[in-house]
Amino acid sequence: MKKSHAFIIIVIISILLSSIYGIIHDQITFTISEEYYTKFKFIQFGLNNWNIGQDIGTISSPELKLYNPRLGVTIVGVIATWWVGLLTGLLLGLVGLIHENGKKMLFITLKAILITTGIALVIGLMGLLFGKLFLTTSTPNWYFPNKLIHKDRFIMVGSMHNFSYIGGLIGLIISIRFSFKQKGKLEMNT
Repeated sequence: MKKSHAFIIIVIISILLSSIYGIIHDQITFTISEEYYTKFKFIQFGLNNWNIGQDIGTISSPELKLYNPRLGVTIVGVIATWWVGLLTGLLLGLVGLIHENGKKMLFITLKAILITTGIALVIGLMGLLFGKLFLTTSTPNWYFPNKLIHKDRFIMVGSMHNFSYIGGLIGLIISIRFSFKQKGKLEMNT
């Protein structure tokens, strides 16, 4: 396999994995705080104009309602993370060029992407816990929508989101180091 082909595959897989991560992450956080989406994220991403997450009434019968906030959450998850996957794939793909051939480049770099994702997840969960233990007791200086019913849940989810991005950055740094270490190990074995 050529390195150029491996590079393209790495970027595509990184975007897909990042988008899937965003969907799962946001489905979990929606379960914790619907208001984070219905009163903040849907508006931030312009989905409130699509009437996602709102009961807009009926089209032709009283039973038919276009209410699917989880679809909106899925859209937010993809929009919020695909670009992180693009940057991660590009950076780790460029670092991956250090490897001997396309096959090793692909294998090692895909491991690096999984490491980045795993670290983002763990640090994101730490953010949820940090939000619960510390931020809910000393309200952060954040934007809070009007008529917020469950402020503590909103804060916890906001904290998890922020920590997840930080976790992605930390994971990226660790993954770059991982890739270089793998190169060193392979050279020592030859």
